[in-house]
This record gives sequence, C-alpha cells and structure tokens, in this order.
Amino acid sequence: MVQAAEIKALRVWAGPDHTRAVFDVSGPLDYRIFSLDNPHRLVLDINGSSLVQGFSTPEAVGLLGGVRTGKQGERDVRVVFDLTEGVRPKSFLLPPADKLGHRLVIDLHPQNARTASVVRTVQQAVPATERNVVIAIDAGHGGEDPGARGASGKTWEKHITLAVARELKRQVDAQPGMEAVLIRDGDYFIPLQQRYQKAREARADLFVSIHADAFHKAAASGSSVFVLSTRGASNEAARWLAASENKSDLVGGVSLEDKDNTLAAVLLDLSQSATLKASDDAANHVLEAMKRLGKTHKPHVERANFVVLRSPDVPSMLVETAFISNPDEEKKLNDPTHRGKLAAAIVEGVRDYFSVQPPPGTWLASNAKPRQRHHVVSRGETLSLIAQRHGVTLASLRSANAIKGDVVKVGDRLTIPLAVGPG
Repeated sequence: MVQAAEIKALRVWAGPDHTRAVFDVSGPLDYRIFSLDNPHRLVLDINGSSLVQGFSTPEAVGLLGGVRTGKQGERDVRVVFDLTEGVRPKSFLLPPADKLGHRLVIDLHPQNARTASVVRTVQQAVPATERNVVIAIDAGHGGEDPGARGASGKTWEKHITLAVARELKRQVDAQPGMEAVLIRDGDYFIPLQQRYQKAREARADLFVSIHADAFHKAAASGSSVFVLSTRGASNEAARWLAASENKSDLVGGVSLEDKDNTLAAVLLDLSQSATLKASDDAANHVLEAMKRLGKTHKPHVERANFVVLRSPDVPSMLVETAFISNPDEEKKLNDPTHRGKLAAAIVEGVRDYFSVQPPPGTWLASNAKPRQRHHVVSRGETLSLIAQRHGVTLASLRSANAIKGDVVKVGDRLTIPLAVGPG
C-alpha cells in the first residue's frame, strides 16, 4: 500500500523540445493527470499527500505559464499547470539514486510536435562543394542531473560543462573549415543515448563530451581523455542488431535493414572498428594538446564503458576537464580565462587530428596542411609506444629528433614527423 507522501519541492527546466517538471517527494505516491482546454491546463492530483511548509512554485518557463497548488478534497493535493499551448504529458516515478530521493517527473511535449535540433551556427562559410567538418559538443549532465559538486559546495558540474562547451563551440566556429553543434545549450537533461543520437543526426565527424569529475580524495587532479572500451562497443553492437528501429538506420552509410543477421553483424563490426580507431587517434591528439596546458591525470588515453560514447559510426571521446572536487581545479574551472585556455587546447588537438585525417569532401581535405606536432614524454612511455600512438614509424621519430637509441626521459619534448606511417 502506498504511504502518504510529502511534496517537498518542484523544479522545472525547459529544453528545446519539451519542458520537464520534477517533484521531490518523500516516497512512492499515487497520482493522476488530466488535461483541460480553453485555456490549456494540466491538472495533477496526488492522493493522500501534503505540501511541506515553505513549498514554492517556480516562475514561468518553456511551455509552463505558471503553477498553482491547492487541496482536492480532504486528503489530496492538486497542482494546476497553466500552459502556453496544448501539450502531450508523459509522467513517471523515479526511485532514489545518487544523492536524490524519490521523484515524480512530468515531461510536457507540444501537441504540435516540433523537431528539436542541436544548436548550430556556422561562422566560417566554405564553397558548397566542400563542407565544414562538424564537431558535436556535449555538455555533460544538466537539469535534474547536476553531476558532481565542487569542493566549495557552490559549484555544480552541469554549469561548468555548459560554460566550457559554449566556449569550445565559439573557438571551433572560428576555425576555417570547421563548425560546432551543441548537444545541450541550457540547463535541461538529455538521456545519454539521445546525446550521441543527436550527434549522428547532425552528421557530426567527431563527438566530444565535456565533464568535470569528482573523487573522494580532494588531492586528485589533472585532465583525462576517455574513449569507449571494446566491451562497451560489444554491448552496443548487440543492442543495435536486436532493435528493429536501429536496423532501419544507416550505420557507416549503410542500412542494415535488408541484410541478414550475419552480414549485418559484419558490416556493423567494420563500422565500429573504424570508429574506435578514429576515436583513439583523435583522443590522443587532444590529450597531447592538454598536456601542454598542464597536468593530466594519466599519461595515456583511458578506456571506459560510457554509454554516451557508444555511437557506432561517429568517432567519440569524453574529456574530464579537471577534478571539480579539487579546490584549486574548481577555482580554475570557474575562471573564464582558464576555460578559454582549456577550450583552446581541445581545439588544437581536434585541429591536429583533422589536419592529418581530414574527411573526404571537406574544406580541410583540400586546404589544410598538417601542423607540426610535439609530444611531451610522460612516465612509463617508450619511444616505440609514442610512435605507435602518433601513427608514425619508429625510424622517422628517431630521425626527427636526432635520437640514435630508444631512450627518452620524462619531460622530453619530441617533434612528431609530419609524414604519417601506416599506423
């Protein structure tokens, strides 16, 4: 039997395609929702409940024109949402997770559905026959998912990631032959699988997810760059091959819908293998650029089973900009000047990657020249490993740096030859 529930708070966010209302409640509850017209309203009745003292209603936002509360009968709470237009509501209960308790979520979608799009502003025009390279930038977390909390207790990851993402977009758009799209450009939540799907819809050449990690030890510091683990790729492959809505989609430019299971699996594996290789190459370029900005948490690109990186045909990486739980790094993340330097390092790595491997048919493929690259030796790295990571031969790396043997020292700055070897 459902116990009487207290309604503690109401939080509202407006996204590009819907408005979300989240009630913080003391436990599971029984409720019903119905719509009224002339004017448009949505009525929520919560049975056997009460509002806590000091409960406040939010201001108008998105599809929500206002909120009114009152009693319905002797034991129920009624909440009336005044709407700017007719909506299609979707509601569900969420159990406690992380630091959040029980929640009732109500998503308000326009009756006349509009297709939401990522935020895209082209700053550098190129001839129609030569398209821009498209970078999809994903600001992690958002809305009712605030992410990690800073050491001071005043900073939330979702605000930092959005600020970095916006600055990164500004700098990408300033590059000739490149443009950026924002997956999220406001304080609202987007499910993880929808994030990389939006990148695919934007026909992105690269997906970069921005985060700011936390650790139980405040001393943890440094940036990190992640790509998808092979286990994560295998999980996604199984999901794609099992789901009919995925088979009708294009993966690597090929539809799986009319292929038998064996051929579909082979085509998907080929697409994923190429995507993982490109992801690794791009991530290594970004990590090297970030090393020049400051300390990195690990000297190499890390691998993890992050859902947001599971696109089968868009090279993807996740950048942990810093540890928000570290007081010094939290302070830097709140500094617009530092965020600008951070974005510049990511752009430098992305530009280096595309100067070496520009997508066919792009302006960069016709005009960009490979830039001189460098590598700062970290602990545990060998000359052969460095050559492998940068896609050059060991002999060419020795020649470019006048090295006769294989000995390198931590902190050495190596020149990476422009000629790219077979991998």
